Amino acid sequence: QVQLLESGGGSVQAGGSLTLSCTASESIFTSIVMAAGWYRQAPGKQRELLATITRGGGTNYADTVEGRFTISGDNARNTVYLQMNSLKPEDTAVYYCAALNRFTSNVQHWGQGTQVTVSS
Repeated sequence: QVQLLESGGGSVQAGGSLTLSCTASESIFTSIVMAAGWYRQAPGKQRELLATITRGGGTNYADTVEGRFTISGDNARNTVYLQMNSLKPEDTAVYYCAALNRFTSNVQHWGQGTQVTVSS
């Protein structure tokens, strides 16, 4: 069973930055059919896809974070990152790492989540 371990969450003031990390127990992110993704879920809201990256480095972003968040990966370390800049209070949520099928977008593995709190 693949495990995804996130770290880097915490509390920050509006305008600040945080970097989240997600390390996989196996080299799942280098699979040709898989992508790594970052999601978030705020209280009372649906889980939202923020960004994805393929093993070749291709990225996609949700409109809500494009230009502020950057997803990157280190295939040798089985690790993906989410650099978050210009944070806003509405970015407050639990952030999840995921391994998903890049063709169907079906998530096959979830991380446990890490809390990000942005204060005004």
